[in-house]
Amino acid sequence: MAASADGSRTFHVGLLGFGTVGTGTARILLHTRPPLSERTGVDIRLHTIADTDLDRPRAVDVSGVRLTHDAEAVAIDPEIDIVVEMIGGIEPARSYVLKALRHGKAVVTANKALLALHGRELFMAARENNTSIGFEAAVCGGVPLIGAMREGMVANRIESIRGILNGTSNYILTRMVEDGVSYEEALGEAQAKGFAEADPSMDVDGFDAAHKLTLLANLGFHTCIEFEHVHVEGIRGISSADVRWAGELGYNVKLLGIATARYDDDSPPDGAASGGVELRVHPAMLPHDHPLANVREENNAVLVRGDATGDVLFYGKGAGMMPTASAIVADIVGIARGSALPNFEKLQFLSNSHVPIIPVDKTLCRWYVRFDVADQPGVLARIAQTLAAHRVSIASFLQKEPQHHDSVPVVIVTHLTVAEDFLAAKLEIEEFPFLAGPGAALRIED
Repeated sequence: MAASADGSRTFHVGLLGFGTVGTGTARILLHTRPPLSERTGVDIRLHTIADTDLDRPRAVDVSGVRLTHDAEAVAIDPEIDIVVEMIGGIEPARSYVLKALRHGKAVVTANKALLALHGRELFMAARENNTSIGFEAAVCGGVPLIGAMREGMVANRIESIRGILNGTSNYILTRMVEDGVSYEEALGEAQAKGFAEADPSMDVDGFDAAHKLTLLANLGFHTCIEFEHVHVEGIRGISSADVRWAGELGYNVKLLGIATARYDDDSPPDGAASGGVELRVHPAMLPHDHPLANVREENNAVLVRGDATGDVLFYGKGAGMMPTASAIVADIVGIARGSALPNFEKLQFLSNSHVPIIPVDKTLCRWYVRFDVADQPGVLARIAQTLAAHRVSIASFLQKEPQHHDSVPVVIVTHLTVAEDFLAAKLEIEEFPFLAGPGAALRIED
């Protein structure tokens, strides 16, 4: 940290990675520096940018900024106060972040995978070296969710976090719901528009949302849960038929990240667990009037329930150059103003590290299930008897006319039930000789 000619404090920033978000961050730091300084009272200067490809044209003028291929040198440069990691992935990002922290530098990152998988190591390194990690941009891009949960909801005991955390999957499901297209068609459209990668696995298989949910759960429940404890399902198996029938029943299908705390004073039904945290990412059906049901296209939204506030909704662009860069710069400003370190020290990520994890088969919800069955007498009675034998109660059912030869789709909605009871019943029913296809099952979150 140095002093400007006018006596104000000056902070030098080094960027590791000069891709889309790095370009946006540079644009904000370079082209809004005078008004940013006036609003914040600190002088923030972009000192160095490190990237493997410095020749590719970018939509920002970086003349006057030092450019280098040596990211490690930036991480340990004594002239740099704040290191912004935008390389992505695990290595070499993890190694550079550790070097920066061990040299006493504050770090800002949007790398949710890195923090979800190595958060304990990195947060401990920051504390041991009396510095901080800012990660506002790691969840929901430009939506100021992390700061609001950390500070604005500090008076609350967080009861649940439910969110649409991945814009790619939400775009695909929006197209399936609104236009009736197949998953494959919607994915192709998302790729053509740049919302989905050529390999969309991280998004459509739920892992991106699970990384973000891990961070939110650790923040909300004051713990340091390992990523491996999150139950993850993706959207590849969602059919346009099930999306259509969900609509007829009054629901929209979304990929949800859900973190729920069950406290010891809760009284769950028989067979369900209490006294722990459940963490799951999976497709789910939401009633049309649910706050998350009509979040469209690439937008993100998170519904946080506190014991004092009730439900609080955060909504906005979950990714993109400028929304994510905005969140990164907000963390940089917090460091320069001196608020980041005390706020980081207040985080209780490591103070409650033995929170029990509730297995997914002990969680409670209602279910939508579709069986394609032979068109013959007694089928519905047999299904109902099997569900009842496993303590699964039917709330409603919908039977369609035969569509293919003599098969009939039967759609059932259950009452609240323990997951392992429902799944055991479903597995037994799928062995019956009258089944004509694999069917489908979706959780209902209402």
